[in-house]
Amino acid sequence: MKELSLHILDIVQNSITAKATLIKIMIDENEKKNAMTIEIIDNGIGMSKELVQKVTNPFVTTRTTRKVGLGISLFKAAAERCNGKFYIDSALGKGTKIYASFEKNHIDRAPIGNMAETIISMIISNEKIDYLYVHWLNDHKFVVDTREVKKILGDVPLNNTEVIDWIKHYLIEGLMHLKKENK
Repeated sequence: MKELSLHILDIVQNSITAKATLIKIMIDENEKKNAMTIEIIDNGIGMSKELVQKVTNPFVTTRTTRKVGLGISLFKAAAERCNGKFYIDSALGKGTKIYASFEKNHIDRAPIGNMAETIISMIISNEKIDYLYVHWLNDHKFVVDTREVKKILGDVPLNNTEVIDWIKHYLIEGLMHLKKENK
């Protein structure tokens, strides 16, 4: 995959399939340490120890529509190719945490990509799921929590076109401000 945001979207689709009601996406970019970490944490049905041990194999999948599951194995390879680490912590009934780290300035590290579009795609795909997106850039952070947005909106659904447009602009402006704070 050409962008890390696409890896994130793929992992989030796994969380949705696992019946998660809350999905946390945490990105930490630390230029001083030349490090980037991505964590995706869900409260879905989780995986057995046996499945966790096998799931990074591209020929292991729980899908019935195809015999390969490339998402997790490609994400792991992307992290390891950039002197990073990758692990999965999961337990049945307790959810899953996927962690990937990267050497930030490694020549093979894919760009982060369009996180605003990625988050919007997640919300549109299932507006009943709550998302917490936290993005650190050095000592500054940007947060979007759909639970807070839902409180403010009351009965107006998150996938309302005006709400989606507002969230998208909020994401774009928030991420641009985060980058400006670090110049």
